[in-house]
Amino acid sequence: MSQNTTPKGKGLNLLTRLLPGGESADGPVAHAPLLPAEPDESRDVAIVNEEIVLLSNPRGQISEQFRGLRNSIHALNPDGASHTLVITSALRGEGKTIAGINLACSMAELPGTEILLVDADLHHPAVEEYLGLPRRQGLVEVLRGRLSLDQAVRQTSINGVSVLGAGELPPNPSEILGSDRMRSVMNRLRQSFSYVLVDTPEAMTISDASLLGAMADGILLVVRLGETPRYYVEQTLNSLEALGGNVLGTCLTHASLKDTSAGYARQRR
Repeated sequence: MSQNTTPKGKGLNLLTRLLPGGESADGPVAHAPLLPAEPDESRDVAIVNEEIVLLSNPRGQISEQFRGLRNSIHALNPDGASHTLVITSALRGEGKTIAGINLACSMAELPGTEILLVDADLHHPAVEEYLGLPRRQGLVEVLRGRLSLDQAVRQTSINGVSVLGAGELPPNPSEILGSDRMRSVMNRLRQSFSYVLVDTPEAMTISDASLLGAMADGILLVVRLGETPRYYVEQTLNSLEALGGNVLGTCLTHASLKDTSAGYARQRR
């Protein structure tokens, strides 16, 4: 387990009202073998997804909520050291991927900050789709030694935000994500980026988030307000921490705007 420098017990809470969406309910479909990315091919791809509110409505209230979340995370890292942050949820469809992308965009607004989005959801990868990018070889090929990190990481048209896609989906995601090779990759990425945001599958039914959470400096738990049973949230939080994860707090999605003023500053005790 990595030596987390982020203090525990100083959680953070964000209420947002994201546009309807979340992860697709459909499973993976057959496709041609993935190719390596061409150099700089993603730099000129315009990102038009309105759910990425930091781009579609940068002065809106939801964007400000994400900046508040960014500031809270930054405050837990007073030394400014590079950090890895796992983003997960109890159940599928709570909006964790789009929340992670918005958080990355807000972090990249800080001068001199370089952010990497890693799609480690090897069951239903969605980061490239949300960004409007073609799927390419990525994390899986890196872990199998078939692709270098320099080849796999792509810079996006968002200044300061790069992406490492999932790559070909393996038959054994937990085995490959829990490997020593994955731990080594996480450490190398920490040395190259200010923050590494790792999107993982839902934590209640798939163990991948717990495996990666134990390697990361912190975990952000995304919860869909009014739909995810409290018991599931508590069970997921306890499970992540029992396996060595440092849960910083929760990001509550699909809240009405009138709820944000009341819930924005609440912290996990």
